Amino acid sequence: MKTALVTGAASGLGYELALLLAKDGYKLILVDIDTKSLLSTKNAIEQLYDIEICTLQKDLSLPNIAQSIMDDIDNESIDVLINNAGFGLFGSFAETDWERESAMLHLHILTTTHLTKLVLGGMLERGSGKILNMSSLAAFQPGPLMSIYYASKGYMLSFSEAIANELKGTGVTVTALCPGPTKTSFQKTVSENTSENKIKFNMACARKVAHYGYKAMLKGKTYAIPGSFNKFLATLPRFVPRKTATHIVSTIQKKNRTN
Repeated sequence: MKTALVTGAASGLGYELALLLAKDGYKLILVDIDTKSLLSTKNAIEQLYDIEICTLQKDLSLPNIAQSIMDDIDNESIDVLINNAGFGLFGSFAETDWERESAMLHLHILTTTHLTKLVLGGMLERGSGKILNMSSLAAFQPGPLMSIYYASKGYMLSFSEAIANELKGTGVTVTALCPGPTKTSFQKTVSENTSENKIKFNMACARKVAHYGYKAMLKGKTYAIPGSFNKFLATLPRFVPRKTATHIVSTIQKKNRTN
């Protein structure tokens, strides 16, 4: 039986991707910081599919947590790795909380990169494996009022594209999924002031985004952008000055996250 490891699996895109893997008969290792939701996810999937599921409650923003995960599963061979966990923070960089931003950088960049490295060796030895890294439409341009989130997703896209190229011909593929705004718990945690700062435009269904990304991963695509309008937005910096693209993003952020 093949094994898949999914981070941020307790809800949203992580949950939907776990369902797709379960349908295909994978043993699941589900990782999330939310113990209650993680157990609910496990129970829900077990009611639908007769597969083995292991859950790990982990704070993925902590240093060296990727190694802790591999130690807990006794370095079990991973056939599919989905680095989905993440969160956002809205506000001017001069005023936002550094502790939250530091945690975001550890989660989006260090933990994801380290976990990819730890899993990749075994995949190469077996000559097969698939990695899906959760980037974002935000990766394609600077993002005023969410500067660190946009920058970290830009890193994830660049990193994924680079190692995907390195891995050509090995049987291992890396895909960066770059969705636009998606209806998940992310929108509830993007700001401490959730009553005001919610995206209200171009909102996608998590299930549809997960299906799109899952198919792209199976096909070994380097990156995947769900939605025609999002594909257009991703090309925007190619046709207008970067200063203009940055201003457009800033305007959209203010419009979508304030009343």
